[in-house]
Amino acid sequence: MRRTFFKHVGQTSPSPLAIEVDRADGVFIYSRDRRYLDLVSGVCVSNVGHHHPEVTEAVRSQVEDYFHLMVYGEMIEAPQVLHAGLLTSILPPSLDCIYYVNSGSEAVDAALKLAKRLTGRSRMVSFENCYHGSSHASLSLMSDEQRKNAFRPLLPEVDHLRFNNIRDLERITGRTACVIVEPVQGEAGVIVPEDGFLQALRRRCDETGAMLIFDEVQTGFGRTGRMFAFEKYGVVPDILVLAKALGGGMPLGGVVSSKSNLDAFTCDPVLGHITTFGGHPVCCAAALASLKVLLREDWVGSAEAKGLYIEEELRRHPAVSGIRRSGLLIAVDLGREDYAARMLELLLDEGAVSDYFLFNPTSFRIAPPLSISMDEVRMAVDLVRKALDRL
Repeated sequence: MRRTFFKHVGQTSPSPLAIEVDRADGVFIYSRDRRYLDLVSGVCVSNVGHHHPEVTEAVRSQVEDYFHLMVYGEMIEAPQVLHAGLLTSILPPSLDCIYYVNSGSEAVDAALKLAKRLTGRSRMVSFENCYHGSSHASLSLMSDEQRKNAFRPLLPEVDHLRFNNIRDLERITGRTACVIVEPVQGEAGVIVPEDGFLQALRRRCDETGAMLIFDEVQTGFGRTGRMFAFEKYGVVPDILVLAKALGGGMPLGGVVSSKSNLDAFTCDPVLGHITTFGGHPVCCAAALASLKVLLREDWVGSAEAKGLYIEEELRRHPAVSGIRRSGLLIAVDLGREDYAARMLELLLDEGAVSDYFLFNPTSFRIAPPLSISMDEVRMAVDLVRKALDRL
C-alpha cells in the first residue's frame, strides 16, 4: 500500500504524513498499530468528529435511495432542499439561498463570478496572507508571490490590502466588484480582527457598492465558538462562502446570498454557473445530519471554553512565545520556523496529528473536532506538553 501510494497517488509535498489509516472514530485516527489524537480535524472539516453515527447512518440511508441524478439545480432532491431550509433558517434574512458546489475553491470562484455579474465591475480586493483555495481564480487572490509565480498569468485586477489596517480600506473604490476576506485569517496563523475593522470594511463596501464576501470555509460551523464567525462581530456579508465542515466529512461547498442575487446565475446568460456534482445528494444528507448534531449538542457553545483552557495551559510553557486563538482554532507560536517543523514530528511521535500554517511558519495548529471532551482536551494538552519538553 505504501509503495503504491508514493508511486501512483499525486503528492502535494515531498514528505506527506503517510499514516496508513485503518479507521477513524471521534477525535482519534487509527493505523494498524497506533492511535493518534487528531488536532487538525482534516483542516476544520470533521467538526462533529470522525465517523459520527448519525452522519454515517444518513449517508447509508441516502445511498440506498439514489446517488447522482442530474447536474445540480435540475431535480428536486430532498437532501438538498431539507439542508438548504435548515441552514438558511439560522442565517440572517439577507442570506436566504445557497448554491451548492463541490469545494471551497469552487465556492470562491463562483462567488467572484457572482460579484462581477451583480456589479458589472472587474476589480477584486483580498488581503495579505489570505488563503481562499488553490484553483486558478482563488490562487489569484493570494498575496504570496512564491506560491503564485509558477502558475502565472493569473486573474488580473486583484489588489491586496493589509488585514486590520483601516487606512487601506480607502483603496476600495467605485471600480471594486468585491472584497473577499476571512473574518478570522486562518493560514496567516489565526489572526483575529481588531475592534472595529470588519465594521469599517462593511461601511466602506456600502459606500462604494462593492460586494462583501466572507470566506468562512475554515471558520464556519462552530470553529470560532459561534456557528459562523461573522456572528461574533455583528457584520453580515453580501455573500458567504462555505465548505469543509459544511459536508460533515463529505465533499461539499456552497455560496450563500440572497435569492435575488443568486438568481443572476439563471439568465444573461442562462447557466451562468453550473456544476455536475455540486449538492450531491449523499453529501447533502451528511451535511444535514451534521448540522442537526451541531444545533443539538453544546459543542459550538463550549468551543471557546475548551480553547481558552488549552491556551492557558500551554501559554506557561517556556518554549511557547505566543498563542493566537478564536474558539478552537489555535496557533501556538514557537518563535522559530525550525522549532515549529520539529514540533510536528515530535507530536506525531507522541501520538497526535498537528499541522503547520501556510503563511506563519513559526506556529503549529491545534484545531480538534468540536466534539472533543474535556478529558480529551486534557489529553491533548498533556501530549503537546510532552512534545514541547522534547523540543
